[in-house]
Amino acid sequence: MTRGRKPNLPKDGPPTEPADVPAPPDHLDEAAAAEFVRVAAELGTVGLIEQVDRAALAAYCVAWSRWISAEIAVAEMGTVVKSPTGFPIQNPHLSIANKAMTQIKSFAVEFGFTPAARVRVAQMMDPPDDNAATEEPAT
Repeated sequence: MTRGRKPNLPKDGPPTEPADVPAPPDHLDEAAAAEFVRVAAELGTVGLIEQVDRAALAAYCVAWSRWISAEIAVAEMGTVVKSPTGFPIQNPHLSIANKAMTQIKSFAVEFGFTPAARVRVAQMMDPPDDNAATEEPAT
């Protein structure tokens, strides 16, 4: 994404005032709401969140909460459990955890939560060097 598509990115470093951070939606459970507040505050300090981002951030936080719940269940029951017929099967919570991790990663990239995504965000925030394109190489 180029800066032209996202004109609200700060051009001279982090903003001096935090962005207007959206409030967490009421439907979020306790873990999701806590993650929403934590992440929204972090994004707000660098000017990378707006009110329009509320739904996407809420979806990330729901996936986060599901991942936590599923990981706790896997830790308690193990990765293999007995089926109703007595045969060993993969713990269904492991599938839930894995799907939630995939969703988290997708949202993490969108919001710049991964190292590679932060590099891309930083590149978008750096003003282009106008002189680099117009200067002729020294001979």
